[in-house]
Amino acid sequence: MRVVPWVLATSLLAAGTLQAAPRATAIPDKAVAAATQLREHALASNLGYEITASLTTEVGPRLAGSEADARAVKWAEAKFKALGYDKVWLEEVRFPKWERRSEHASVVGTNAQPLALIALGGSPAGTVEAEVVRFADLAALEAAPAGSLVGKIAFIDHRMERARDGAGYGMGSKVRSRGPSAAIRAGAAAYLMRSAGTDSHRNPHTGITRFDAGLTPVPSAALATPDADQLTRLLALGPVRVRMALDCGWNGEAVSHNVVGEIRGKSKPQEVVLIGGHLDSWDPGTGAIDDGAGVGLTMAAGALIGQMRQRPARTIRVVAFANEEQGLYGGKAYAATHVNDIRKHQLAAESDFGAGRIYAFRSGAPEYAQGAVKQIAEVLAPLGIAHTPGEGGPGPDISPFAERGMAWASLRQDGTDYFDYHHTPDDTLDKIDPRALAQNVAAYAVFAYLAASADGDFGSDLKAVKPPQE
Repeated sequence: MRVVPWVLATSLLAAGTLQAAPRATAIPDKAVAAATQLREHALASNLGYEITASLTTEVGPRLAGSEADARAVKWAEAKFKALGYDKVWLEEVRFPKWERRSEHASVVGTNAQPLALIALGGSPAGTVEAEVVRFADLAALEAAPAGSLVGKIAFIDHRMERARDGAGYGMGSKVRSRGPSAAIRAGAAAYLMRSAGTDSHRNPHTGITRFDAGLTPVPSAALATPDADQLTRLLALGPVRVRMALDCGWNGEAVSHNVVGEIRGKSKPQEVVLIGGHLDSWDPGTGAIDDGAGVGLTMAAGALIGQMRQRPARTIRVVAFANEEQGLYGGKAYAATHVNDIRKHQLAAESDFGAGRIYAFRSGAPEYAQGAVKQIAEVLAPLGIAHTPGEGGPGPDISPFAERGMAWASLRQDGTDYFDYHHTPDDTLDKIDPRALAQNVAAYAVFAYLAASADGDFGSDLKAVKPPQE
């Protein structure tokens, strides 16, 4: 029997085996007009800078699990309330506590001189004096035979390249996270690396490292880039001995919190658009670009939306995440806590790449929502932001939820000089341009308002996803 195609389709629909395509998501013209006004208002506002200045001045550096971290939580809770957020609450986050007390290093012997270095997060304490063996890159150290570095210090001299999108950090972070384990496998007593940074200042860059299961950790640290150069020149003259002394290590469990603030939606308050940044920082600087700016600009964006006459349909949720730096603990905790509400999370975006101007926008939303994504892009365009489908991925703290199916967007910041300051004493408020930060506030306010005003959704659904990495 010949089956007419439309008869088959009708039968399948009746049987529930063929589903109609989702209705295209679109943003009402009225919301687009309101977002355009919001954009100009945010550009003229200094609120994002004021919030960032408050955090970095009143709290300063906020190493996860420290007393300052606890003060930062109280600061964020009070700041959300002072900004007029409708609802503010804390969500507990637990993690191992790592402490830094002191670090020193020097070349000993004929060419004796001090070296500027900093312990990597997760390093154990210890004092080692030994001959240094230089490796040009991570692959060279990973290829070193077992036992070839017994009683020596392994040194990776990989130089990170500058890029607007921070692409050079991929290898830089691998040198930091995988280098110590490679050194241990070769028998090394300690590990040194050229800092994962693009500056030429005598400010070493810290950051978390890891030790593979079954290995006994060894003292691990990063040299300031001029000191890495100096050590390389000394090694060209002959064998070099270095004494490094680190006083640091793990000390039990710590409790911190994700701090959450909401601007309530008008007609669909149970659905949320999520924006945010991480509240913790490394300890050498004051955590201004990483990630005080992200917290300040997203808090400001939400507050400016809250002041509007025409509120969006959905709720704007701003999260100051706990302990991103040592392992995305806040982001993972948030995803675990809210996984059953994943469909209520309309769309999410995170700011964690400094305070440079945003230059590109995209969303990983499905095709039926890309019309609304383009509408958002059109309102962002006057800010100098290009629509770049296929480039960019979710930020670090929203990535655990994005991997479970939450819809995400990327507002990419210019990070040309970000790694000059990243994880160093130079990460301070003076590195932030208030006008650039205002542009960020405007972009996040427009994004959040329009996403929260859309007719239709952006595809959040519980499923396993492998989103692209930034």
